[in-house]
Amino acid sequence: MVRWLGAGLAFMGLNTLLLYAMVGVGGMRIWLATLISAEICTIFRFWVNEHWVFAHRNPTFRRLVQYHFANAGAFVVWWITTNALAKAGLHYLVAGVAAVGVSTFVSMASNFLWIWRKKHPPSTP
Repeated sequence: MVRWLGAGLAFMGLNTLLLYAMVGVGGMRIWLATLISAEICTIFRFWVNEHWVFAHRNPTFRRLVQYHFANAGAFVVWWITTNALAKAGLHYLVAGVAAVGVSTFVSMASNFLWIWRKKHPPSTP
């Protein structure tokens, strides 16, 4: 759990830097920058979770696809929250960080209870 949270914090930082580069420096619209930064972070975070957090040495395409689906729910929550807070007047970088807190529970549940859940062998009578 600590590694998962640590990875999450690191990727929150990366996401913030990407948003700043795309919006603050590049002038990209927030809605597009949030889509692009989320996909970049999703791919890299999958590899970190796969190897460092859950200690799987053989990544599978199936888990990558599951991770994308699981992140889709958390991403929708994050994206809507980020854009709603920005539209309400909160700075886009602060809005992006605040939205992480909202979407973390969806991500945590899907990661620990679905994708990388510990499989227990069937019990014998």
